[in-house]
Amino acid sequence: ALERNIACKHHGGLLEQIYPQGKQICRSWGVLRAGWRSMSVQPARDAAAEQAGASNFPPLQTYSDEERMMRDSVRKYAQERIAPFVSKMDEESYMDTDVIKSLFEQGLMGIEIDPEYGGTGTTFFSSILVIEELAKVDPSVAVLCDIQNTLINTLFAKLGTPAQKEQYLSRLSTDMIGSFCLSEAEAGSDAFSLKTRAEKHKDYYVINGSKMWISNAEHAGVFLVMANVDPSAGYKGITCFIVDRDTEGLEICKKENKLGLRASSTCPLNFDNVMVPEKNILGQVGHGYKYAIGMLNEGRIGIAAQMLGLAQGCFDNTVPYTRQRIQFGKRIFDFQGMQHQIAHVATQIEAARLLTYNSARLKEAGRPFIKEACMAKYFAAEVATLTTSKCIEWMGGVGFTKDYPIEKYYRDCKIGTIYEGTSNVQLSTMAKIIDKEFGQ
Repeated sequence: ALERNIACKHHGGLLEQIYPQGKQICRSWGVLRAGWRSMSVQPARDAAAEQAGASNFPPLQTYSDEERMMRDSVRKYAQERIAPFVSKMDEESYMDTDVIKSLFEQGLMGIEIDPEYGGTGTTFFSSILVIEELAKVDPSVAVLCDIQNTLINTLFAKLGTPAQKEQYLSRLSTDMIGSFCLSEAEAGSDAFSLKTRAEKHKDYYVINGSKMWISNAEHAGVFLVMANVDPSAGYKGITCFIVDRDTEGLEICKKENKLGLRASSTCPLNFDNVMVPEKNILGQVGHGYKYAIGMLNEGRIGIAAQMLGLAQGCFDNTVPYTRQRIQFGKRIFDFQGMQHQIAHVATQIEAARLLTYNSARLKEAGRPFIKEACMAKYFAAEVATLTTSKCIEWMGGVGFTKDYPIEKYYRDCKIGTIYEGTSNVQLSTMAKIIDKEFGQ
């Protein structure tokens, strides 16, 4: 059970409060700030529980007022501002620039960035709620938001020098997309066998090599590149470099023609004598592998939220059809075989949600969460696969067509068992932790 009482920070971003006259409150929340600072986010206890003298152990799906408003606002935004573009973006394999612009305008690309740098200044759990809500409408947009918030922004915030934070965080929260560059042709699940090299020359490094499967590369303005400064030291030579898009020698190659998440760009990168000043090292030399592991652990919660939102969005677009479609004189929902399948999938989605939320709350509380993050990512990806497959079957022939969004969810979900650690990698990591737990 979780007991939380988070002190509210300065806030910005998307909370679409509407006056009765219909006027939206400004992005910075304006006059609400003082009120938020004085409010406890601890949920009110049920009156009956108070009378019974019960202890206050809130359900896992308990939100602060801030989190609830963020979730509801993003849900409304996604339906109004993203949904109309989804089909075209998927067909053209391109993220609409108006959609990207709106994400920044609503404060969704700098959710945890301090308001000092133009960010929203809210919590990791809020990021997870945002990713989930976006994925219900378009998982491609959720990927863009996820990588920005759980990888790029977090690395800069944790490791950046004051000058780096000032230069990049202020842009990442307002108009610049970031991209995380780790994978290579021969370094996938074995991520730290990478070959990209960075050689020291006076006060700069020269990077040579290539990267594969780099998300957000098409639109990114800055790349966090993992390269080895000392191959003889193995993975302990891996260092994180900040590489700007316009750096000479950096080539962003043709994007992949993918099965799913087609609006989310995935490109190879080539580094041909790319000169990077020493001041552009993020964190410490040789600590890149530690940073990557740490961020991927957190990032897996984001992937779980993506898959959870995808499954829920697919389910929500399918069940109404089963309640309207008449066969043999009754709704197909009324057939017991259908009811049992729907109930089973709904249970799996709910279980995935609880795993995802629990891992996010553990991370926020500063408690060990790696095993739980792996469980959430693994299970949510499996549930998304089950849900989308079943939903196409429930929809019948129309589910197989592009006239309905179900087939897109089906295509989009497959990557969930692959990126940021395959399902087998998650299982292996869980098993190692379980082994240690039983050995204590």
